[in-house]
Amino acid sequence: MTHPTVAAAQDLAPIFAGRAAKWDATRTYCWDNIADLVDARIMGMSIPKSLGGLGASYFDVIQVVEEVAKACTLTARIVVEGNLGGISAVMAYGSPEQKAFCAPIVLAGDKPAICITEPDAGSAATELQTTAQKRGNTYVINGRKHWITGGGVSKLHLVFARVLNEAGHDLGIGGFIVHVDPKAGITPDGFKVTGREKTMGLCGMPEAELRFENLVIDEKWALIPPSGFRHGFADLMNAYNSQRVGAGAIAMGVAAGAYERAKAYLLRREQFGRPLAEFQGLQWMVADMDTQIHAARLMLHDAAQSLGPKGSQFPDMIKAARAKLFASEMAIKVVDDALQMFGARGYGDKEPLERMYRDVRMFTIGGGTAQILRTQIAGSVLGIKTPQTRDGDATAPLAQLHAAE
Repeated sequence: MTHPTVAAAQDLAPIFAGRAAKWDATRTYCWDNIADLVDARIMGMSIPKSLGGLGASYFDVIQVVEEVAKACTLTARIVVEGNLGGISAVMAYGSPEQKAFCAPIVLAGDKPAICITEPDAGSAATELQTTAQKRGNTYVINGRKHWITGGGVSKLHLVFARVLNEAGHDLGIGGFIVHVDPKAGITPDGFKVTGREKTMGLCGMPEAELRFENLVIDEKWALIPPSGFRHGFADLMNAYNSQRVGAGAIAMGVAAGAYERAKAYLLRREQFGRPLAEFQGLQWMVADMDTQIHAARLMLHDAAQSLGPKGSQFPDMIKAARAKLFASEMAIKVVDDALQMFGARGYGDKEPLERMYRDVRMFTIGGGTAQILRTQIAGSVLGIKTPQTRDGDATAPLAQLHAAE
């Protein structure tokens, strides 16, 4: 049964499509669209009903994401991060106080920022240098984060940091909820937005550099999974599996939007006295596009409805990796083919395809690069753990390595 918000997203899509070029050209955040998402109860739709959300499943969310992504990639990304990733981690592992605090902020339109990446720690997330040192009933956070999506506009930040006890001993990696709201006069001392990257696509979404200088937060804002700091990083990263499925759904939605535009163009555009749709070469391109989008959709739906190891509340890691890998690479090819069908018209900015092409290019990079996902999939297929460090054992069976842990 289709969730009611899917129909709402379909109704909003033409409005979002009409505004998309403005956010791209002016590099501004789509506040108008967010207001529409809030009114439609799409923001925070995955939050439990007891906290004001709709209790929607990940499968429900990605169907909405596809419809929005056909019209505006930027808005679709906000839908993903307003339902999956950071907020899903809080809903899974947060204390009752943390859940009650974060839920209304997201329901009101906030896109939580996941603060993992650092200047020297991208794919190698375990090499984080940002620290959160215990001091009495507080933690003191110091470090830098880079490529933080939504930095400067997000109110909620899930900051990943290396946890130190009062003596400075490393306890593992944890997540910390940091609340920032300049309009409400909430800008904690020690939290600074120090820069913004100028990106190729998704131009309305800030990708910021953040600096933490002796930022003091109460210990109640530490997000501690059941397995604690030492092994809890894996739990927190499991929440990222939902984010990856969402990212794949955005890419697939952009591809579907480009495909629909291409089909309509081939039927109305004539050359050599007949519609382009009658040329076999273009027909075969359309057939490939249709097949690839359909395959990606099935993989994403399967991943969204899967669960990881027993007790997990998040999609299976390998299914999520496969789906994002396939969808993100497929989308680049499909949007490129659609642009090709439009010829010079597609290369210009009178059509949205050049923007869609720039937008979709990031999905093989952000949220786990295509190469990192292939490494994860290969490790699962071969039954080996494949650490990337020079001293890592890339051949030890998984069971042997888990036993050593």
